[in-house]
Amino acid sequence: MARISGIDLPKNKRGVIGLTYIYGIGPSTAAKILDGAGISQDKKVSEWNDDELSTIRKAITDGITVEGELRSEKQLNIKRLMDIGCYRGLRHRKGLPVRGQRTRTNSRTRKGKRKTVAGKKKVTK
Repeated sequence: MARISGIDLPKNKRGVIGLTYIYGIGPSTAAKILDGAGISQDKKVSEWNDDELSTIRKAITDGITVEGELRSEKQLNIKRLMDIGCYRGLRHRKGLPVRGQRTRTNSRTRKGKRKTVAGKKKVTK
């Protein structure tokens, strides 16, 4: 069982895909890590020996911010934007899309479930 940064990597997957299970490592970063360690990208995680696993672990701990440290860094960046009161910080505070998307329709992911507002009553003569 390969365990890196507190994550159990799936044994039956290729090395490049297995490393992407770690938060903060995508396909291109995983490929760079394996190339730097001199390991084939097609080699499965279960086929890695202890030496290869230790070189991969060392490359990740030395050069890349991953998992809890990365999550806390992102949260601090968002908190900083909210504290200085910039536009992006205000959008985060209100729970609206931050990057210029439309909000008249769509944006349900950020706004949450619809809150129904009663319509106006028609005036009768």
